[in-house]
Amino acid sequence: MQAISGLSTKQDRLLSELIRSLNTGNFPEALGYFVGKIIGFDNLIIIAYHKDHNPEELYRESHDVDVYHQMNSHYVKAAYLLDPFYEAVLGGIQTGIHRIFDLAPDQFTSTSYFKEYYRETTLIDEFALYASLGHETTLTVCFGRDQRSGVQFSKVGLKRIKSYEAILSALCSQHWRTYQPKEGKNIILPPVTERLRARLNEQHKIALSPRQAEVALYILQGHSSLSISLNLNISKETVKVFRKQLYSKCNISSQAELFALLMPIFSML
Repeated sequence: MQAISGLSTKQDRLLSELIRSLNTGNFPEALGYFVGKIIGFDNLIIIAYHKDHNPEELYRESHDVDVYHQMNSHYVKAAYLLDPFYEAVLGGIQTGIHRIFDLAPDQFTSTSYFKEYYRETTLIDEFALYASLGHETTLTVCFGRDQRSGVQFSKVGLKRIKSYEAILSALCSQHWRTYQPKEGKNIILPPVTERLRARLNEQHKIALSPRQAEVALYILQGHSSLSISLNLNISKETVKVFRKQLYSKCNISSQAELFALLMPIFSML
């Protein structure tokens, strides 16, 4: 409420218009309009993430068609598993505004995901508004800057929009409160690492241990050995052992080869 009490007349009017659009088909567009007046962006996509299912796109708008041209063919089928926004959902984030590079693992920009997928979208920066929808579903409203503007979000702009994060998260939770996953997504599936192990064994006769599968996923997400050790509560040396075993079992020698091997598998999960 502190941010609301300090609103200018213009901001107050914009927020009033956004609230009036609640529970109407105009809400996503009104949300984008409000945020755009606070901090300019080039593209916007709204995604519902589920704990053990592929995400679902609910809305998008962009000036450049290239930004989302792989959304249906790659992202919702597999690439989302390596997205810092999705990883943050698994880590427990359900509300607030968060910039992708603040969430990303320490070696994110060196990953094959970043080089072969993310950079192809022409995105150069993103922040996401998170809202909890219950039943293990979290909504993310992702605002991006791409080659159209060619500049990242400023710290001043991000600070300004973050002052509205509580009310915007609450409005999104209220607007999409009746959302239900599409038919078939209410079936509880095993964790992704278990499904990965099963598919890899089935497709390539490669039998990974549960820990090796976890390490594989962390590597592809961009975690260093130190970061993996902290996440799994094991020593850095143990991580290196698992990495060596993983590469040996898969008959590979690099992260790029691991990416090429597992991405087709992810799309089957």
